[in-house]
Amino acid sequence: MLYRENGQFKTSYRADQQIFPILQDRVVIGLLIAFAFFAVPMMASEYMYRAILVPFLILSLAAIGLNILVGYCGQISLGTGAFMAIGAYGAYNFMVRIEGMPLLAALVLGGVCATVVGVLFGIPSLRIKGLYLAVATLAAQFFTDWSFLRIKWFTNDSSSGSVSVSGLKLLGWNITTPLDKYLFCLGFVIVCAWLAKNLVRSHIGREWMAMRDMDVAAAVIGIRPIYAKLTAFAVSSFFVGMAGALWGFVHLGSWEPAAFSIDRSFQLLFMVIIGGLGSIMGSFFGAAFIVILPIALNQIPAAMGIPISTALASHLEAMIFGALIVFFLIVEPHGLARLWSTAKEKLRLWPFPH
Repeated sequence: MLYRENGQFKTSYRADQQIFPILQDRVVIGLLIAFAFFAVPMMASEYMYRAILVPFLILSLAAIGLNILVGYCGQISLGTGAFMAIGAYGAYNFMVRIEGMPLLAALVLGGVCATVVGVLFGIPSLRIKGLYLAVATLAAQFFTDWSFLRIKWFTNDSSSGSVSVSGLKLLGWNITTPLDKYLFCLGFVIVCAWLAKNLVRSHIGREWMAMRDMDVAAAVIGIRPIYAKLTAFAVSSFFVGMAGALWGFVHLGSWEPAAFSIDRSFQLLFMVIIGGLGSIMGSFFGAAFIVILPIALNQIPAAMGIPISTALASHLEAMIFGALIVFFLIVEPHGLARLWSTAKEKLRLWPFPH
């Protein structure tokens, strides 16, 4: 009885096209954002900020970017870690080479650098698809790994490829403590998620979904495959590049190319698949699953008083984690977002199902 649309009338197109047309959804989202901004800072510890909250927010943004490409446009990509690296090193070069470069501008310009490279590696999508496209995007991973290790200009002549940033500021706000980093990432991710949600609801989002469902039929009705696919690569790389810049600047502080290895690309792909393809909310679910589950699996034996070595704990974590992913994909192949949608539909009918 609490989750019904009865009596909620739409008297304009603007009201009918809201992101959350149901009042209860708007209330819940508003309460969640308020809880994240005001309640979490009073309860979370420094460990929770560093190990869970900040990585969850940044990886959610990267998963949103990948979901735009894979979930909404249907283009497989295995080079997400490479675009994160390009965003991080691009933002770093803007910061060290331009005096007085604002932090926010550097993050956005890092996303622009990733956009340019993403479009270049997205050009093969005009001719190939499926596994062949995945291999083509995988080439971006090896190319960027080699570039940031061998071309010293990208790392400001660092011999090891490792770089570092410090003294982050935004309009006079010193982003130094874990709480400051959490609040900055939270505001940044909320704005980006709002932009992504509006994009996928717009005409370009409908073109992406038409290309995903059947590209030949989409071309027949007048949708340009070149425009649709390359814009998907551009927007996806932009969000992923900004996530990479946040990962390097805010979460790590200092990093090297290994921080954006192929493992990161597979991790983000698992987030999108587990969370739900073609769902912005699913990106958050998948990021939460990937970030929290390994920590929980690592701490459960210690909480139960079972003495195991560090190596055994690491191997068990990988085995259990992989088994859970396979099990979950068999039980619910449409991801956690589908479970969320099913629960909402049941709430609409409760307590009088028919």
